[in-house]
Amino acid sequence: MFNPSQEDVRRFFCGVHAKARTGVPLDALETLASQWLLEHPEYDPDMEDAQAAVGKVYDGADGQTNPFLHLAMHLSISEQCSIDQPRGIRQAVELLAARRGSLHDAHHEAMECLGQMLWESHRAGRPPDGDAYVACVQRRATKD
Repeated sequence: MFNPSQEDVRRFFCGVHAKARTGVPLDALETLASQWLLEHPEYDPDMEDAQAAVGKVYDGADGQTNPFLHLAMHLSISEQCSIDQPRGIRQAVELLAARRGSLHDAHHEAMECLGQMLWESHRAGRPPDGDAYVACVQRRATKD
């Protein structure tokens, strides 16, 4: 299983940003990442210098979110939907996107559910509960 380090993730997104800006061909994963980068132009300054990005601490103290974590969650949710794993996540995200009128907004809501699932898993010392994650996204898709 692929388990990139924090440095790997940051270098990946910075590399995609640079390639996309200069018109260098992108592979499939890079293309998907570049689409999410386009949705978040506020992260462009963080992507400009890979070395600085590797060393930067995003602890939330300054109110800034970690752009690399955020983008990685977009990629994770995209991948989960593409293979429908956990089962039902594709339909739940599609319903949420239809309800919100935006796949991007649906991803942001799904991220809250994903983060909650991971936090609860870590806190309890047990594997992530995919069913609870999907149920959380489904609840959001069925409420106003």
